[in-house]
Amino acid sequence: MTSHPYVGMWVTADGHIRQELLANGRYDEARGARASAYQGRYEISGTHIDYWDDTGFTADGEFVSENELRHGGMIFFREAASAVAGSSTADQNE
Repeated sequence: MTSHPYVGMWVTADGHIRQELLANGRYDEARGARASAYQGRYEISGTHIDYWDDTGFTADGEFVSENELRHGGMIFFREAASAVAGSSTADQNE
């Protein structure tokens, strides 16, 4: 599978939610200290992303720039573009 330019780690500004888009079309989302809270597959068409979670629910989102993803009422930033460094307080409190 060809690697998509949006593949990589996407993180909320507070670092609480970390979503990794894998090159194989799968994603793995951590919430706070809960690793792999959600997993499933995704497809990207242009700037639109569709998610199919392994438990059966679906979601979608939009890449508004190469470093910003809006999904589920949240804003994610590409990890390299994020101000998040290391663990956050939210990670330690969940």
